Amino acid sequence: MRKRNTVLLAKEKKELLAILADRFIKHGERHAHLHWVDIEKQLKAKPVCLWSLAQMEKTGGEPDVIEFDKKTGEFCFVDCAVESPKERRSVCYDQSALEARKENKPAASAEMLALGMGATLITEKVYRMLQTRGEFDLKTSSWIATPSAIRKLGGALFCDRRYDTVFVYHNGADSYYAARGFRTMLLV
Repeated sequence: MRKRNTVLLAKEKKELLAILADRFIKHGERHAHLHWVDIEKQLKAKPVCLWSLAQMEKTGGEPDVIEFDKKTGEFCFVDCAVESPKERRSVCYDQSALEARKENKPAASAEMLALGMGATLITEKVYRMLQTRGEFDLKTSSWIATPSAIRKLGGALFCDRRYDTVFVYHNGADSYYAARGFRTMLLV
């Protein structure tokens, strides 16, 4: 199996950093306590993370920073597209669910697509934090990382925002809908 190239060309890196910087400035309410120069320095030191952010961007995620963890020294990038990215919808939760489905299989699973981008599914905690930075998933919903106890029983969790409230729901992990996608997160 051929190893994928996880390094951006200089031009791609420059273009991505410009997009991220513009978004950072445009949406200052998401990270009022952070400074772009610190984030850019950390990104430049981690080229694989830049590649992952490029994949998040390419699939419609509009990644942006929403938090800095003082304990780990990491910035938390999250897909900040207003709705669950269109290019990531109509997928079941994970590979096991995809393989178990007998008929009408979706094209892919959320977990495997996220891993292919070098990211992970957003957690409930981070999803709720994201919702304090704006209003997301008003018409769509997003799969979130599901505790193993729920997953072992065949379920998976997803979230959305309705009636100015963030809801966490459950569904069979093998289900998929045109309005349900997934959001990713990346610690840099």
